Amino acid sequence: MSDSPNGAASVDQLLTIVTRIAEQARPGEELEVYASRGVETDVRAYGGEIEQLSSASSAGVGIRVVSDQRQGFAYAGTLDEGAIAETLAEARDNATFATPDEFLGLARPDDVAPASLDLWDDALSSLPTSAKVDMALELERRVRGGDPRVRQVDAADYGDMAAESAIATSTGITATARRTICSLSVSAIAGEGTDSQTGVGFSAGRGPGDIDADHAAADAIKRATRMIGASKVKSGRCVVVLDSRVTSTLLSVISSALSGEAVTKGRSIFAGRVDEEVACPLVTIVDDPTDVRAFGASTHDAEGLACRRNVLVDAGILRHFVFDTTSARRAGTASTASAVRGGYATTPTAGCRALLLSPGPLGVDEILAQVGEGFFVQSVTGVHSGVNPVSGDFSVGAEGLMIRGGVLAEPVREGTIASTLQRMLQEIIHVGSDIEWLPGLAAGQTLAVDGMVLSGA
Repeated sequence: MSDSPNGAASVDQLLTIVTRIAEQARPGEELEVYASRGVETDVRAYGGEIEQLSSASSAGVGIRVVSDQRQGFAYAGTLDEGAIAETLAEARDNATFATPDEFLGLARPDDVAPASLDLWDDALSSLPTSAKVDMALELERRVRGGDPRVRQVDAADYGDMAAESAIATSTGITATARRTICSLSVSAIAGEGTDSQTGVGFSAGRGPGDIDADHAAADAIKRATRMIGASKVKSGRCVVVLDSRVTSTLLSVISSALSGEAVTKGRSIFAGRVDEEVACPLVTIVDDPTDVRAFGASTHDAEGLACRRNVLVDAGILRHFVFDTTSARRAGTASTASAVRGGYATTPTAGCRALLLSPGPLGVDEILAQVGEGFFVQSVTGVHSGVNPVSGDFSVGAEGLMIRGGVLAEPVREGTIASTLQRMLQEIIHVGSDIEWLPGLAAGQTLAVDGMVLSGA
């Protein structure tokens, strides 16, 4: 790929822009300038034709001003010199109306060297749109022809993204980052008689050579066909084995409780529990943005500090939270280089990028054999309304297959699994070795949790 997603300013040119603006800080003023640009392509195939094709580029700058313990922020969706000057003036004006906060301030260099990460695939720029279209159409064809029970392909999607960013501050920070992501996803509908079930398959990587249409198609077909004939689940308490993608979702929820900002505001189940046992000894949770396998990997965080590996829970003991500069000051500690932001139009906040449970020795089949009897959860619904990272309450809709004699048995639907996050972490009996990275902030792997309540809808 060229130095820039759209062939214009390179990432070095972005750095020149932000550095020039950061140098305009006035006495007593801290100034942060963040600029990014990127391009995304999305293709959707349906019924043997292209239902949707879009390619969008974006570029912009966000400026933070901290003066007299007040913060002002403004952004512009362009890199035009005149617009950037107006954005700086607006940020300074906004600071005059802000509420004072003694903990506000920009990051300062901490002498941690950035990791050397290759997160960019040049092959993406040479991939013509026609090839992307062909991949979506071929994916749909493979699912349709992969099993006679497949009745319909709800959607077959190809997507990619290339993004570059640069940051500079008046406190001495300069940094750049760039990454590409490429993915395939497909939703299959399979059935017999009047029964229809849906399964979704994925494949993702840094570039077109990393994605596997056969894997995505087979995954969708397997997930749809094995649920054919599902009956309503019976209520009881049992071992629940979470599919790797469900575990990723669970970790994403837990990540919000590991944010130092949430902790300082009393919005976390882990508040005040550092150095206490919060999980069973099998559980070690690490946030490591320097792991190149993670799609959230980066050389620098959203404030320009070098990303680093942070062990948050070590063998069940809570050791650390993730902090950006402001939340760290509020907590009386140092930033863990864990600032994240949604782009140039947002300000940084503390958050995880690449959560992973340290893997155990067993794969999914071995875990099922060890469990013997239980419920395998293939997918969940209602996570946002049914899981509370502040109280720990956990109750979500679930479908999957019963585990009998150590293997997957009959499919069941319309169930609910319930517990609390606190109890689930204590009742984990197996952590899988089957790590799966997909776009998002957490890896997935098979996870077995004892004593969960399973109830019929």
